[in-house]
Amino acid sequence: MRAASRPGDRRPLPLAARVALGVVGPLLLLGGWQAYVRLAGVDEILLPAPTTVARTLVDDRALLWDAFGRTAQEILFGLAIALALGLVLALAMHLSRVVRAAMGPLVVGTQAIPLPVLAPVLVFWLGFGLAPKLAIVAIICFFPVTVATLDALDRVDPDLPRLLRTMGASRWQRLRWVELPSALPAALSGAKVSVAIGGIAAIFAEYAGYEQGQGGLGGVIQTAQLNTARAFAAVAILAVFAVVTTGLLAGAQRLLAPWAVRPRDRRPR
Repeated sequence: MRAASRPGDRRPLPLAARVALGVVGPLLLLGGWQAYVRLAGVDEILLPAPTTVARTLVDDRALLWDAFGRTAQEILFGLAIALALGLVLALAMHLSRVVRAAMGPLVVGTQAIPLPVLAPVLVFWLGFGLAPKLAIVAIICFFPVTVATLDALDRVDPDLPRLLRTMGASRWQRLRWVELPSALPAALSGAKVSVAIGGIAAIFAEYAGYEQGQGGLGGVIQTAQLNTARAFAAVAILAVFAVVTTGLLAGAQRLLAPWAVRPRDRRPR
């Protein structure tokens, strides 16, 4: 008989249990939300019930699907730019103390700039097309990737590069065989964090550069006015997209960096 789970037990739950709990948690939230709206008599212009949001998802599916395509494009392309930028910047800061000293304050400072201040400047420079939206998503999302990758590079066991050096390995070879493999899982973890905030950044970007009929989910929310259920439907789509994308990144992390999978995450054979 399998031992019961104890407090502090960090062994992973069986897959079926994890899937079941992943479904039960949101259902409990939606059930509580539905009961609150109906029992408290909350005006649905202020807070629509989940059943109303679900009905809107069906009735407005064409509008929402079209808008989702634009927003997903902004998030995915912006995230790809952020991942590349974050990796390059982290490597440059790792390899050069001068670059680290010069760029460190700037990297942190970019995250303190309010988007409503930054967005109009980017729209002025890049126009109302896709470019300023990608720039905003990339600026917001590169920070977790940079910080996580740089931290992983700094934590590489110093004995490993030292060993390769005694064997005559060049700086590039030490980077290729030891430091980059150590940093890749951290970069993907940073990308998973960036997915959630990427959705928020894309919505702000669409607010700033809204074009009639070209606004994505941000445009849907901005023009919903008293149709609160449509705005909540757009948010629900963003939430599901973030969950699915994070799961895909976790799968990519296991595929691209299997050496980073901890023993407790592996099932006994």
